[in-house]
Amino acid sequence: MKCRVCREPAIIDIRRHNANFCEEHFLRLCRDQVTKAIDAFSMITPDERCLVAVSGGKDSLAVWDILLDLGYQVDGLYLGLGIGDYSDESARYAREYAESRGATLIEVSLPRTYGFDIPNGSRAAKRKPCSACGLSKRHLFDQAAIAGRYDVVATGHNLDDEAAVLFGNVLHWQTDYLGRQLPVLPARDGFPRKIKPLVRLGEREMAAYCVVKGIDYIVDECPMAKGNKHIGYKEALNAIEATSAGAKHSFYFGFLDRASERFQAEAEADQAELTPCIECGSPTSTEVCAFCRLVTRAGGHLPEGDHDIRLDAWFGDHRHVEPVLDDAYPDPDPDPDPDPDVGAGADDAIAVDLSPTRRTPKDVRA
Repeated sequence: MKCRVCREPAIIDIRRHNANFCEEHFLRLCRDQVTKAIDAFSMITPDERCLVAVSGGKDSLAVWDILLDLGYQVDGLYLGLGIGDYSDESARYAREYAESRGATLIEVSLPRTYGFDIPNGSRAAKRKPCSACGLSKRHLFDQAAIAGRYDVVATGHNLDDEAAVLFGNVLHWQTDYLGRQLPVLPARDGFPRKIKPLVRLGEREMAAYCVVKGIDYIVDECPMAKGNKHIGYKEALNAIEATSAGAKHSFYFGFLDRASERFQAEAEADQAELTPCIECGSPTSTEVCAFCRLVTRAGGHLPEGDHDIRLDAWFGDHRHVEPVLDDAYPDPDPDPDPDPDVGAGADDAIAVDLSPTRRTPKDVRA
């Protein structure tokens, strides 16, 4: 098996490209595909500041690595969701990567800052764990980006992820979601711009990228994701891809080219009337936003102070702070109700003394 570019021994075959690549040209392919996605969808410019949603998994670490290699101004944000050993391991991988690249990693602990974790909080709020997890992550990433004056939030959603979500939304004709399933969601009404630079790369390529670059990442699936429909949709599409190489790419990009605009008017209408949440100030269609309702139902609390003070405390001058393991929060129930959305791959159980704190490599300890 030889590389299509240089004819040296190849390390990977990519069937939808009908090509094999050596290490050098595979890494170049990954960077080129991200560049192509950024340019095609006007995701980000070199003078903009980007906050990457980091989970400790292969996709988030790979997109952080590629954006850094391409010269973008990128920091990472890691959310501690209190999911037992899984969260501890995820946090460790995120920190190790940040240290290896001399990159800035910001950490926020959901248990320490808001008084609940995902396993117990979702049960108390009577929400599926993945639903509570996804809601928390979206809200906290938005708040962190606004408070830190970042221009854009980047996530590690890859082609497999987007095709699977599209598959599920089409199966159930979730037309409002179809109108928002785009590689870029523009900034509006207090929401930062959100981008997905990996939409031209699949899950397998991202795993190979991390292996080639020597990036360690958490391999195990989140234990709360058992029964997640998203996983089933991926398996169904994998079976189709096995007999029809390139099917996922054709499905997703065909939707973007030929159908997505048909659903955008409905999605925009759903978001037309947004006002600030009376608790946290985030944009919402109700008096109290979904995240603040989750916090209340889960028995948690918002950080002290009014909205402006809380946002200032997100970043302020609280830098170079050592992590503090918080024994005040017991381990999550070892046998939570296995009733999980997309967003199950979230992370961290470390509670940080000031939330969030900005980490630089010299602050990271083994």
